[in-house]
Amino acid sequence: MGFLKRILRNGPSDETSLRSVPEGSFESLTDEELQAHMGIRSYGVFELSDAIRPSYDLQIVPKQGFRHDQYVDDASGTKTPVVMASATRNSLMDLFLELIEPLGQVVDVVLETSHQAGEGHADLYREHIDMPVLKSTLLEFEDLLINDGCTGIAVINPAKRQEVQLDEHKLLIAYGEPLKPFEQILIEGDVYPDQDLRFITEAEHVHSSSERLQEQFEILKTRLGMDSEGEAAGAW
Repeated sequence: MGFLKRILRNGPSDETSLRSVPEGSFESLTDEELQAHMGIRSYGVFELSDAIRPSYDLQIVPKQGFRHDQYVDDASGTKTPVVMASATRNSLMDLFLELIEPLGQVVDVVLETSHQAGEGHADLYREHIDMPVLKSTLLEFEDLLINDGCTGIAVINPAKRQEVQLDEHKLLIAYGEPLKPFEQILIEGDVYPDQDLRFITEAEHVHSSSERLQEQFEILKTRLGMDSEGEAAGAW
C-alpha cells in the first residue's frame, strides 16, 4: 500500500478466516483456546477491533500511543519521517478522518486487500477524489475499515508528498513533513507520544476476516471507482 507496509508486515498472516504468523503460539492451540483468545476484546482500557489479535502468549500487549520512525528508501537513501499510532477501537475512525483532513481537498486513495488467501496483497488506486465525498463514503463503510483484518486504506497527496494510512492491522500511520498537524490531532484524541511503544505487528499476531466483510470490500471498491484490480504504481 505504501512504503511502511514493507516495514510493518510480519509475513503472511485468516473467520471467519484467520491468518497468523506460522509456527508460533497459535499452532498448538485447540479450537476452543483459539476462539477464547479471539473473543478477548480489550486489554485494560484498550479495546481491539475485530480485525486482529495479539499472540496467545501476549508477546506485546496492545496499548494506545504513538511514536516516531522513518522510512529509508533503499535506492536513493531518502529518509521519510513517520508517525505511527495505535488507538482504541472507539477512536479509530474519528482519528483517521481527522488525520486525512490536512492532506487537502483533492486526494488519491489506495485500497489494499489480502482477502485472496495465498495470493499476497493487491493495491487498488483511485486518483483525484474530493475529500468530502471520500469522507462520506468511508463513514458508510466504517465496519469494514475497522473490523476487517484483510483491508487497509491509504489517502495520499502526491504534491505534498504526504500519506495517511489505516492499515490492515488498524494502525494509524502518517508520513511526510510536516508531521506536527498529525501529532496534534493524535494528542487531542488522547493518543500520546511514547517512543518505547511496541505495536502488535512487531510480534506474532492473527488477522480476522469473513465473507460478509469481503463482500463489503467489493462494494467499497466499486463505489470508489476501482473495478479493475491492479497494482498501485506507488504512493507518490
